[in-house]
Amino acid sequence: MSNDLSDLPTIAYFSMDVAADSAIPTYSGGLGVLAGDMLRSAADLEIPMVAVSLLHRKGYFEQRLDSRGNQLESPAKWLPENHLTPLSARVSVSLEGREVRISAWQYDFVGITGHIVPLLFLDTDLEENHLLDRSFTDYLYGGDERYRLCQEAILGLGGVAMLRALGYAGVRVFHMNEGHSALATLALMDERAPHQRQNRYSEIEIQAVRRQCVFTTHTPVPAGHDCFNNELVALVLGADRAAGLRQLGVMNGSLNMTELALKLSGFVNGVSMRHGEVSREMFPSYDIDAITNGVHATTWTAAPMAALFDLNLPQWRRDNCFLRYAIGIPTGEIRRAHEQAKKELLGQVRWLTGTALDDKVFTLGFARRATGYKRGDLLFTDLERLKRIAAQAGPLQLIYAGKAHPRDNGGKAIIRRIFEAAAALATEVRVVYLQNYDMALGKLLCSGVDVWLNTPLRPQEASGTSGMKAALNGVPSLSVLDGWWIEGHIEGVTGWSIGDANTAENDSVAEASSLYEKLEQLILPLYYKEPDKFAQVMRSAIALNGSFFNTQRMISQYMRNAYQRSKDASRRSLD
Repeated sequence: MSNDLSDLPTIAYFSMDVAADSAIPTYSGGLGVLAGDMLRSAADLEIPMVAVSLLHRKGYFEQRLDSRGNQLESPAKWLPENHLTPLSARVSVSLEGREVRISAWQYDFVGITGHIVPLLFLDTDLEENHLLDRSFTDYLYGGDERYRLCQEAILGLGGVAMLRALGYAGVRVFHMNEGHSALATLALMDERAPHQRQNRYSEIEIQAVRRQCVFTTHTPVPAGHDCFNNELVALVLGADRAAGLRQLGVMNGSLNMTELALKLSGFVNGVSMRHGEVSREMFPSYDIDAITNGVHATTWTAAPMAALFDLNLPQWRRDNCFLRYAIGIPTGEIRRAHEQAKKELLGQVRWLTGTALDDKVFTLGFARRATGYKRGDLLFTDLERLKRIAAQAGPLQLIYAGKAHPRDNGGKAIIRRIFEAAAALATEVRVVYLQNYDMALGKLLCSGVDVWLNTPLRPQEASGTSGMKAALNGVPSLSVLDGWWIEGHIEGVTGWSIGDANTAENDSVAEASSLYEKLEQLILPLYYKEPDKFAQVMRSAIALNGSFFNTQRMISQYMRNAYQRSKDASRRSLD
């Protein structure tokens, strides 16, 4: 296998949401941030990749919280023309028997050498479209099932058509980031047999498409996989496509988008070692590998820490593996860089909320999507015990952030409970909740707190990447052993576990007790009484976790294990 990056084929990467920039609200959380980080590293490594997403003119949503923690939502306000370049190409897809026209906007990820990876945002807000069709690229993860299926058809079918219209004829690898873009496989099937009816796919065509496709699944629970009932599929996609999907065996009562992607992909992976195991249990008929997620190191490292790396590890931006040698940076320098990042965070907290937190007080951070399985309120299981810990082991303050999906009433209730706990704790344990969590706020939080908290129900955390961002900045994790933390955790070296591998899954009482014990007996005494030893943990988080859990390593694994294999198979099929 050649190691020459220029020898790789052009790769098309499909993702329903992509975090390109904080000013472009086309992402909701981890999936989109991961996609953006992957594309940044692809640009850094000069990989000939092009990405496809939807424009989301009204974004995910703007979050506002009232004094009781009630979430108020409004459309995001942004103007594509201020950030993106309009393209002249037009394509169409048939939805509900109507031809829906699609245009595209381009955003460029520029790598450290100047190499560009273009991101195409598909847009249906065109005068020639029906009023309802113009809205299909308005909201990310919004609307009803019909709206979602139409969006996924635009992404998959329209995305392939747009690539061809823009001249990307040499694309041989199509990477579907989650099942939203699975209908791209049907577009590729149509290219193989353009004159056949869509309900007659041969095994030769199926295998040819499989050789082109890579699929990454991110969801470890059945409810997280998009399914659409047969009647809706026939209505939106037409009778011929519905018949073809039935022939493929992925529409027995409903169309499962994950099953479609699995059926027509030659390489499939989960996003951590544990998630790969869970995915194989969920889909035992398929071979599913694992490539653990990462984050874009230069994007998520705060300026004070980046300056320290530039001084001591001058090649770290070009090759993140050099972060391994952070183990040789004096702990005092690590501590001073972190103190600067912490002051920047607390300054922003004061500006946003009016609350003045103390930069000398141990600060715990939690910023996640507000939903049940992430258990954002686990820390508040026993408020009296939390008060005693603060009084006896050392003062602590807490910073929270995160949005609940507009239809997730359970997630919204968690935010309200955190507000109630904050009021009950009063000044004994200061708690602030920052609204409208985005990339810019995430960077401040991950770099400025002293320890990163993560409390998911096992095994529902497919990977998680916020703790990886924290590690880059010398912020160790205190986390349930799930997702990436199973691989990144070394007790007392890179951080601390909540419970252990033998703790019963989803025993919130036992896990809350473990959380309190670690804070009271290990973390707070180390922070206040042995700051140099605490700084050694910070340094190890950078050297051991920051050097590995990054998208340079991640995309290199995709190149070796997925893209190169697909390229070789695709070339053989053309010979």
